[in-house]
Amino acid sequence: MNERIIPEPSEQKISSKLVPFPVTPSIKSRPNTKRYWLIAGSASLLIVAIAAAAWWAFAERGSVRYVTIPVAKGAVTRTVTATGTVNPELTIIVGTYVSGVIQQLFCDYNTQVKKGQVCAKIDPRPYQSIVDQNSANLAVAKAQLEKDRANLTYTKLALDRAATLVQTHAVSQDVYDNAKSTYDQAQAQITFDQATIQLRQASLDAAQVNLDYADIVSPVDGTVVSRNVTMGQTVAASFQTPTLFLIATDLTKMQVDASVSESDIGGIKLGNKATFTVDAYAKRAFEGTVSQVRQSPQTVQNVVTYDVVISANNSDLTLMPGMTAASRIVVDQRLDVIRVPNQALRYVPSGLAGAGQSGQAQIWVLRDEELVSVPVVTGLDDDSFTEIVSGDVKPGDRIITAEQIATTKKAVTPRLGLGR
Repeated sequence: MNERIIPEPSEQKISSKLVPFPVTPSIKSRPNTKRYWLIAGSASLLIVAIAAAAWWAFAERGSVRYVTIPVAKGAVTRTVTATGTVNPELTIIVGTYVSGVIQQLFCDYNTQVKKGQVCAKIDPRPYQSIVDQNSANLAVAKAQLEKDRANLTYTKLALDRAATLVQTHAVSQDVYDNAKSTYDQAQAQITFDQATIQLRQASLDAAQVNLDYADIVSPVDGTVVSRNVTMGQTVAASFQTPTLFLIATDLTKMQVDASVSESDIGGIKLGNKATFTVDAYAKRAFEGTVSQVRQSPQTVQNVVTYDVVISANNSDLTLMPGMTAASRIVVDQRLDVIRVPNQALRYVPSGLAGAGQSGQAQIWVLRDEELVSVPVVTGLDDDSFTEIVSGDVKPGDRIITAEQIATTKKAVTPRLGLGR
């Protein structure tokens, strides 16, 4: 008897699924595989990039070169800069007291003059005529005095005669009184004539003064630095005395009138040393001394400045009036002290940005190819150097002021000896 074994429905269903297809990954699982490989590739590239960047950073770090300057002793000088004008110490303005036409000129630019020397002459004829008139009036007054003196003598005789006759009753008392009155009037006339003579003499003197002022003379010995008139020019002295000449008494002594801002004026004192240059001699530094600090402020566009006078020797007559001077006034100075460039105090090695934030000034010194931090106490500083008052720094130490990147990658990086 043949028996058929009928498989169970569940086994038949499973068999139908397994027989047509072998055991392999399904089609739906392939997109996940691509994403996996993309993520793996990206991560690999990122790791390579990070490694390259790290290698580049370490390579660059190894190529750092330090700019060093040896410590030395010298001067630290704090100065105040100002611009001014070169002028003679004393300049005399020669004008005119009277008006008129310039008839003659005897002085010109750069003329060496002596005291009392005539430099120009104004037409004297109008003033000469006034002198002549006053002289004649004085002569008339003197003649009148002589006439009145003769009259006084006569009235004195008449008075004496009347006095004798009145005693003998030859004349009346009225005759005597009249003679007395005439004599008194004659005496008063003499006094009047003397006063008139004085008045005429004063007028003559005034006219003579005006005539003398027609000659323009130098009041001092010196050099004419400016001439403001020409022959034939009419000058008027009615309201303001015109300036005809400027005479410098001594061109071997010059001064710089410098304008100093109010923020710097407090440090400038009498006797401070100063140096200045002029455009004509840019490579030469002239020396001077502060001789005056004028307490007269000058305000231009709300900027307040003060005039500081710097006296300088000009024995070789190099400086000329009117030159523009760039001056440096020394307000404080330290000589033969240990000094370092200001860049050394500002320098901090790369990668140690917080090393200079302790409040203590420090410099970095290269010792035995090691970078060493040295705390210091600073003193006076100027635009270039700073005085080192105390600290483990001595002349010859190589202090670092900056870093440079070398072209080669084969560099030896100095070891950091912080706090050493």
